[in-house]
Amino acid sequence: MTLAPPEQPLPPAVTVVGIGADGWAGLPDAARTELIDAQVLIGGERQLGLLPASCRGQRVPWPSPLRPAVPGLLAAHAGSRVAVLASGDPMFYGIGRALTEVLGTDALRILPHPSSVSYACARIGWPVEDTEVVTLVGRPAARLAAALHHGRRVLVLSADARTPAAVAGLLREQGFGPSRLRVLEQLGGADEACLEGTADHWPHPPGDPLNVIAVECRRTPEALRLGAVPGLPDTAYEHDGQLTKRHVRAATLGVLAPAPGELLWDIGGGSGSIAIEWMRTHPSCRAITVERDPRRAQRITHNADRLGVPALRVVTGPAPGNLARLPTPDAVFIGGGLTVPGLLDTCWDALPPGGRLVANTVTLESEALLAEAHREHGGELVRLAVAHAVPVGGFTGWRQAMPVTQWSVRKPLTGPEAEHSAHEPAQHPGDNR
Repeated sequence: MTLAPPEQPLPPAVTVVGIGADGWAGLPDAARTELIDAQVLIGGERQLGLLPASCRGQRVPWPSPLRPAVPGLLAAHAGSRVAVLASGDPMFYGIGRALTEVLGTDALRILPHPSSVSYACARIGWPVEDTEVVTLVGRPAARLAAALHHGRRVLVLSADARTPAAVAGLLREQGFGPSRLRVLEQLGGADEACLEGTADHWPHPPGDPLNVIAVECRRTPEALRLGAVPGLPDTAYEHDGQLTKRHVRAATLGVLAPAPGELLWDIGGGSGSIAIEWMRTHPSCRAITVERDPRRAQRITHNADRLGVPALRVVTGPAPGNLARLPTPDAVFIGGGLTVPGLLDTCWDALPPGGRLVANTVTLESEALLAEAHREHGGELVRLAVAHAVPVGGFTGWRQAMPVTQWSVRKPLTGPEAEHSAHEPAQHPGDNR
């Protein structure tokens, strides 16, 4: 009996070639061969213009907006040998991600070029692993605010020639005017240049749109210091009194336990502090805050911009009526509206197995609801009390803030996850594993 030969894997449908400002001269032989042999060449106008006449394939510029056009454009050239041009490393804030989502990894061959971050760090002597990177390509400049800490080094990927001035303005507004800025243009190309100054005194007009900004963060002595963990000063927020205060906020974020990529529903947003500090824990954390008062909703958006998380989604309107169409959360925080009929049940039902719910209240009526929920679902019911030292005549005494009752609970797991969890070894006090 003759065995059939093993099936050979299909060749990749698309090759993605990273190209730098040095153009054709900076490409290795393997990349050049792919571009010469391609029947269809897809890329930006600038990238396509870097190719010589020996690349005879049909040149197709990306339309705008790019991301929604990817599936249709690839489908239109199915069966052809396609090469896609990308700036630098296609998998570093590049088109590689979108192509992988559409085609899958097996249908792609990716030939990366050094990224602009690698070039920039090489030019100014910064270790890549110690350098934070913030992209403003297609994103608001306010994202940078969350990365600003005294003494840190940050590389900003610019959207265009106006980005350096916008970054300098944001740094001044955030109290980081003394920060040193270096704008590195056309990295790796024949026209490479470096412009330098401080955010307080940025003297340069818009230059080359292909640039990266190196920021050495320096905070003014009077600027408000914002740490990297939950519990920012109350003065970091604009509010009308509807604010989860600093110490309770830190305790609340501790039990909400945000993890990278997770989504929070913040019900009764107030000033947005819980959702904002959830998102500040990691750049991939997401949050939706629901606030019925339009003025407060507007204030939440303003606070989110100032504190570096402009992607916070604010839904203006009452809960639970506005919850039905929201994506499934990993965690829910209820900071207001507990006595609204159906709110607590709606939030509980929306959680997937393993999801967390935390609710805070200062009223007896809402406390009774939390006590009943605790009896039904378990979890932990605690009372948080904070007192501040204040002058009492010529002495000092304690002024007690209203105590906060907090219920926190994890929705039970089901199926194989529950069985696995049941067999996990218990963690004993003092066990630091």
